Amino acid sequence: MGNGYETATLGGGCFWCLEAVYLRVNGVTDVVSGYTGGKTPQPSYEDICTGDTGHAEVVQIKFDLGVIGFQDVLDIFFSIHDPTTLNRQGNDIGTQYRSAIFYHDETQMQISINTIKKLDEYGLWPNPIVTEIKKLGIFYRAEDYHQNYYQMNPNNPYCQFVISPKLAKFKEQTGYQ
Repeated sequence: MGNGYETATLGGGCFWCLEAVYLRVNGVTDVVSGYTGGKTPQPSYEDICTGDTGHAEVVQIKFDLGVIGFQDVLDIFFSIHDPTTLNRQGNDIGTQYRSAIFYHDETQMQISINTIKKLDEYGLWPNPIVTEIKKLGIFYRAEDYHQNYYQMNPNNPYCQFVISPKLAKFKEQTGYQ
């Protein structure tokens, strides 16, 4: 792995779930929840929830290339959500919850394409992967109350019933703390 830092932008359903996992990954230095991939400028959470903006809920993950690479970030991504359901993750339904990789450069694009091809060939899921691969456009940071949501709201029912089990499964499968 090289030196320096890189950023990945991923959508895998609700950004609170992805954020909670990636904040616990060694080598990840920052995770910001936000929106990208749509047409509405400066969207609010309320705008996103209509499903009409075209944006996805995403996280931007900054990571230390001396500790973790983009392939590792993608491996985690594909282990913590279902990339075979179009515009849906569990009970979260709509284009804003789509599985998506918003690549920052051609290398990320190629790694993403190759990863999906290998995962489909391996047959990990009974259905094909529908994860969108798209060049990153404008990233809009989500409102402050969405940042570090799980840590700030551990007793929220969504956190208890959706995020906590996902974190437990992730820790069990990977050994990440």
